[in-house]
Amino acid sequence: MTGRDPHESGRVATNMELFYDLVFVVAFSIAGTQLTKYLADGHYFTAIVGFLVCTFSAIWAWINFAWFASAFDTDDWFFRIVTLVQMIGVAIIAVGIPDVFTSLDAHEHVDNRIMVIGYVVMRVGMVAQWLRAARQSERHRQACLIYAGMTLLAQVVWITIVVLDMSIAPTLIAMAVGAGIELLGPLLGETRSGGPTPWHPHHIAERYALLTIITLGEGIVGTVTVLGVLISEHGWSSDTIVLGFSAMGVTYAMWWAYFVVPVGDALHHHREKCFPWGYGHIVIFMAAASVGAGLHVAAVYLEHHAHIGEATVVATVAIPLGIYCLSLLAMYDYLLPFDPLSVLLGGTVVAILGLAVWLTAAGISVMVGVAIAALAPVAMVVIDEIFGVQRRAQALASAM
Repeated sequence: MTGRDPHESGRVATNMELFYDLVFVVAFSIAGTQLTKYLADGHYFTAIVGFLVCTFSAIWAWINFAWFASAFDTDDWFFRIVTLVQMIGVAIIAVGIPDVFTSLDAHEHVDNRIMVIGYVVMRVGMVAQWLRAARQSERHRQACLIYAGMTLLAQVVWITIVVLDMSIAPTLIAMAVGAGIELLGPLLGETRSGGPTPWHPHHIAERYALLTIITLGEGIVGTVTVLGVLISEHGWSSDTIVLGFSAMGVTYAMWWAYFVVPVGDALHHHREKCFPWGYGHIVIFMAAASVGAGLHVAAVYLEHHAHIGEATVVATVAIPLGIYCLSLLAMYDYLLPFDPLSVLLGGTVVAILGLAVWLTAAGISVMVGVAIAALAPVAMVVIDEIFGVQRRAQALASAM
């Protein structure tokens, strides 16, 4: 475990990494289901805060493992066993997610005990990996020790939060401190240790893309499940058809928009841009999963189980969809020279999503509102394909 070649030809995700990602499907699914439930009931504080807390813990643990594996993956028996320990930790996190939402909704405290246990299990496994790399790689020893030390410090904070069992506000503040320590660890390890770890730009771009696909898929799964129940009970209707096509169309357009820029090539030539790009994906992952939850809310509305206004139902799709699209534009304009076309793309997205919510408030049906909102990433893709392909090729050439 001395460090892999960051310029290794043909580097792709391993079978173990793909299997590892599957555990996160469960965590995102449970968090998305809880988000749907509380949004549909109008409990917005519980829905939003619970979702942010739960998905951050899973996403951050995934990110840390992805970068470590990109730099030091040996795929030997020790690496595989410790990875299994981390997967067990993710499963424990998933089990504890409903308790976080339930306790937030009671407005007393944050019951994150099970989730923290799972998180600590994951992070202890990650510390073992970093310490092994520190022992075997003299060149990267200092960076690995910084990673291990900051991770352990953060775990002390998480455990202290559970032991103190504070009210909601102090708990959330303390959790923000713990998250800050977690985010600071890689920054110190990569910039204050005499040299960065040997992560592979094309490999890490592929890993992030795969998790994006997983978060996008959650929306299809939840929506199709509810629509299946509706169709079995009441048969086909225009509303179920519109929602089904909207869910597939918006998810496909979101996927298309994500892959318009060859991120691996951009990171290869500008490794110094890895932190804003990598950390910014936390927002992209959350937004992608939230769009799925919003589509699920629309499906619940068709069941007459939603207790929120029609415009609000559409907003549960439109708001995260806007965050996703605008975050993609920001990411690409960061990796490549700024393109004024992004202003047109962003303005189009905001206009379509705003129109969808406004028209729904004015009286059109929820499903039509959702269908209009689903056109936002479609419009972004169409405009980019017409005007952006050549401009992006020139930007890539000038940036590399």
